[in-house]
This record gives sequence, structure tokens and C-alpha cells, in this order.
Amino acid sequence: MRWLVGWSSSAAAPSFLDGAQSADDYDLHPVGAQLVWGGPDPLWAVGDWRPDEIRVVDVAPLIRLAVFGTCGASDDQLRVGLLSARGGAVRHLTAWSGGYTAVAQVGRRTTVLGDLAGARPVFHAAWDGGTAYATAALPLADLIEAELDVSHLAAQLACPDVPEALGDGTPYSGVHRAPPGHALILREGAKEITGYEPRASLAVAAPSLDAEPAVAGVREALVESVRARLAAPRHAPEPGYGGLDPGPVPGMGPADRRAARGPAPGIGADLSGGIASGTLALLAAGLPGAPGTPPGLGPGQGERLVAVTFNDLTARADEAELERARTIAANPRLHHVVVAAGEAALPYADLESMPLTDEPGPSLVAAARHRRRLTAGSADHLVGVGAREVLDAHPARLADLLLDRRRRSLFRPVTALARAEGSVLAPLTVYRAARRLARTTYWEGINEGAEALLDDPAGGLGGPGRGRGALDASLAALSWCRPGPAARWLTGEALAEVAVRLRGYAGTANGDGSGRPGERRAAAALAQLGADYRVFEQAAEVRFQRLHAPFLDNQVVRACRALPETLRVQPGARAAVLGAVLDGAGIRGLPPGWGATTGPAAAAASAERIGLRRASTELADLFHRPLLADAGLVEGRVVRKALRAAADGEPLPLGGLAELVSTELWLQRLLMRRGSCWTGDAAPRQRAVAGGVPPRLPL
Repeated sequence: MRWLVGWSSSAAAPSFLDGAQSADDYDLHPVGAQLVWGGPDPLWAVGDWRPDEIRVVDVAPLIRLAVFGTCGASDDQLRVGLLSARGGAVRHLTAWSGGYTAVAQVGRRTTVLGDLAGARPVFHAAWDGGTAYATAALPLADLIEAELDVSHLAAQLACPDVPEALGDGTPYSGVHRAPPGHALILREGAKEITGYEPRASLAVAAPSLDAEPAVAGVREALVESVRARLAAPRHAPEPGYGGLDPGPVPGMGPADRRAARGPAPGIGADLSGGIASGTLALLAAGLPGAPGTPPGLGPGQGERLVAVTFNDLTARADEAELERARTIAANPRLHHVVVAAGEAALPYADLESMPLTDEPGPSLVAAARHRRRLTAGSADHLVGVGAREVLDAHPARLADLLLDRRRRSLFRPVTALARAEGSVLAPLTVYRAARRLARTTYWEGINEGAEALLDDPAGGLGGPGRGRGALDASLAALSWCRPGPAARWLTGEALAEVAVRLRGYAGTANGDGSGRPGERRAAAALAQLGADYRVFEQAAEVRFQRLHAPFLDNQVVRACRALPETLRVQPGARAAVLGAVLDGAGIRGLPPGWGATTGPAAAAASAERIGLRRASTELADLFHRPLLADAGLVEGRVVRKALRAAADGEPLPLGGLAELVSTELWLQRLLMRRGSCWTGDAAPRQRAVAGGVPPRLPL
């Protein structure tokens, strides 16, 4: 786990701190940190950062810029950007290719920039008369000795994709999150949060590009994003960790031997057979340069990129997906590795090895499964996460088309939905729901969502493989606010508390009612994915490995947002856009069936049910006396009954059960932790939560 932390205080620090050379020069500093810069507004980097992942440039004393992560800009470009940002215009600091966090300091003004997807968030908390900030919430919770925010956990379970319910809070009281697309600006301890992206009006549509130049923009952004990873220095596991194949060892299978070696040197990519991972693998293999292992560090010596396909042997695998992966892997610059996983890689397996993450997330229950796949990858591994959210049209965008009087553009999507459902009434039903959403104001929609939580918390559930068809899922998504998949198992008290939060937000003048329903719902879905991906990175982390999600880079997100809505809503739009990206990059001859999306969801749901069945005893013990029940959020008996029913095949929302199990596991790990993130003479005397647990939660 890697994070940044710093603070801005109102009082000037002692003079010797102006020339601080190490963390030990401060009475309080993070454990295992390296000081990036000192002075009264210090900044630290904590964790196993690579040398090339931390870049600092300056143009004058106390005018400097630090970039953490993979950034495609040169040092000269960073300096030019810093000079331009002195006046406060910081948007261009987020426009370079790659995935990174930028921190700019101009005198006593410090600006920390989050990303558009929320995968690289910025947290802040009031502390010692000023403001502390970090890219992780737990260190700040330790710093201010925060208690657990049970109300936020309730909102996270009831409405995970509704920003109005979550607000700017975190599971820790007093620790807040800057929204995606915003910058945290600190001036001598005072904070300001400002957005760096232009906002569209509800009444007037933002000018959009034609389809052809918009697709060309996506191609350029995605190619530059992949190229930024290829241009970065190559890395290999450190000597002494893994290295040589241990050879035949009694009781050690191929997967165990691969895990002992650690990730392969160089760059690799997922290759599931889907269009997102396939696009990244083909781009990385097709761009100029050596895609794979650095010379002298392995077979192929830079000629081939490691492409990893996960084959679940316990669930019914989609043979068409596997065949497409084999066809793509026939590329001579790809080295195909198939990870055949059995029962040990099912969801809900090996839960006792789950690490403590910054926040809870549904991916925690499948951490061992993902880690098994990623171990077969490379030191730098590309994943296709986020393609659906940035390229596909959220169903609520149909209401945006009605606001623009583009009724004809609705014909193809609703016809495809009717064909999939086999219902001649589907087009009319979807049209009425889209028209109702277009005529519902933002404030009315939030109040309706609060009423739905109390009257029918299960009414907003749906989704392929989650107990409902595509039509019901689309209808549920055609709303400003809807309950999440775990809402049906929360207590009435917890749902009422979340409903009060929603109504309170709608009743204040601070709420921003601008924006169109489709744009806001799509942005909320992307923010939820970004938060889940960040938890996934921490839970499935493999030592010496870095995961890269180019679809979540700012440059790619902006390019995808420029796609016209009339193109987005058409069936097969994502496959068409990514096919054009590959064609423009000179990659042709895609396998038959390119763009099919039904197989992976069904296989994942099957594996999840099998995992629930095999882990039924452990899950029953987990919810025998759950901490969530002590907090008043669920009843253990109700959750145990739902877990048994889902394992027996009842069509329940599996994602909601995963959220409940993940949150319970996370709470147990959090309350069992020892130690703190801080050290020094002025370090807090107790860790977060342990000193201030709500009365209903035992230690």
C-alpha cells in the first residue's frame, strides 16, 4: 500500500524545519516515510514507491511540483505546467497521460489534485489548527484518533452509487474525501475544495464533437496512456524474492510455484477474451518498442508481452471467451499464460488472509481469486477495468436525449432491449421511464429515492446475473436515486437514517442541482467503480507488482466523455469504438465474436454461487454475532438466511451479499489491528477507532 500525506498549518514552523532533510526532523511523522519536501507544509511518501514513481521539479524556492505514479510528461513539461499553475489554473496539471497524483506548492499554498474517476482520491481532516491531507483515509484517522462513522457505513451499503447519501464522508468520523474532479487547496491551514472540470447545464446540452473526431480522440488518448507505461523504466522482483523456479516440490503445484517466483519482469496484461483487456494487450504488443521483459531478465528478452487468461475450472467457463483469448494470443508478440483455477480460487475462499484495506469494498471477498491471477502477470500489469463505465451509456442518458429532443436516437437501444427480453411492450415502458426521469427535477428525484428506501428497498435492485433481467435493470437505473443491492437486508433504523441524510441534502441550499440526469448518474457510477478499484488494488496487491488501468486515466476519461450521446446509446458502441481504436493503431484481424459481453457475467455469477456454497459454514460463523448487527445495521439471522438462499440458487442480488460480507470482514480486521501509522514524540497515543468505538461495537 502506497500513500502520500502532508499538512498545512496556520502557524509558521520552527526555522530548522525549513531545511528538514528527513522525516526524523519532525516531532511527528509517518512510519516508514520518506520526506519529499520539508518546511512548514511538509509532504511525505509512504510505502514501497519506486524511484521513478516520485518526480519533483521546482522553478524557484517554495515553487515546486511533485508527481506520484506514472506520468507521460517530461520534466520540462512539468516545469511549464508548474509555471502556469502559479496563478491558480491547475486543470492542465491533470491532462498528461498516465495515472498519477500531482501536488503543487507555491509559497504557503498547497494544491493536491484528485483524478476524475476517483481511483486516486484525496482525503483531508482538520488537525492542530490546520488541515492534514493524504491519499489514504486510515492514516488521517490515526492522526486525529477518529471514531467509526456508522452512519456512513449504512449509506455505503444502502446507496453505494448515490453521492448525495455518501456526501464527502468516509468510514472514519472527521475524515473527508474530495469529490472526483476536484482539487484540495490549502493556504496556511485553511482549506478550499474546487472543481477543475467545466460543468454542463441541465437546460442546455454541452457542445459535443462529431462521432469521427471523438473516436479519434479516444484512440489518441488510449494509445498515449499505454505508451506512457511502455516508456517507463522496466522493473523486476528484487533479488532474494522468488527468482528461479523452485522446481518439483512435493505438494507444490504449478500455481504455487508461479506464486513463489513472484510477478515476471517487465510488462504484461490481462487477456480475458473481452474487448477491454484484449484492446490493451494488442495495443501494448503492437506499439513500437519492446513490450515485455527487459533484455537479460527472462525468456524472449523483451520480444513478447505476458498475456494472462484466467480459466475458472469450477464454474461453467465461456468457451467462446477462451477461444477469443487464444486467437488474440496468437500474436507473435504475446506470450500466453493460462491460469487454471480450482476451488481454492473461488469467491469467498481464503477469507482469513484478507488484508486490511483503507475502506470496505465488494472486491474483498474475491481478493484471493484475483491475487492468483495477478501473480501470473508481470511487474507492471495492464487491466481493462473501467472500459464499460467510461464508454458505455448509462441508461439514464436516454433522458438526456429526450431533453435534447433526440427521440429518434432512442429507437435502436430500446429495440435491442425488446429483442433481448422478447417483449413488444419494452420500448414503450423504457420510453415512459426515460420521459418521467427527464421531467423529474433533481430535488424531487432525491426525495423519491429517500421514500424508496423506506417503502421498497428491494425495488431498485437488478442487473444481469443479479436476479433480474436487462429490462428491469434499465428501468431501475432510470432514476435520480435508487437503493443499492444490499439495502433489502438493512434494518429499518439504518434505512431511515440514510433517508434522513438524503432529505437533509435535498433540503439544503448547498446541494448542487445542476447537471443532466444521465451525466450525473454516469459520473456517480464511475466514482463508485473508482472507489471499488482502489480497494481491489489494495486487497489483491502482489509484492513488487503495479496494476495499471488506462481506462481510468484522466486523459482517457475526458476523451470518452466527448463521445456524442447518440453514439454511446447504440448497441455495440463500446466494441465499435475500441475496434476503431485498434484499426487506427494498425491492428486488424479481430477474432470472430469480438464485442460479445454476455459470457463473463454469467460465469462470474456461477462462480460466486459455488463459492457461497463452499464457504457456507465460515459465513454462518462470520454472521453468528456480526459487528454490523452490534452497530444496528443488519440482523445476523436475516443475513445468514439470505446467504443460504443464494447458495441454493435463489435469484438474490449477489453483489449486495458481497458488500455485506466485505464490510463485516473489514470491520473485524480494523478492530483487531495494532499499532498506528504515526511515530515520533507527538504521535497520537491511540490508533483510529480503537479508542472511540461506538457503544454497540465491542473491541
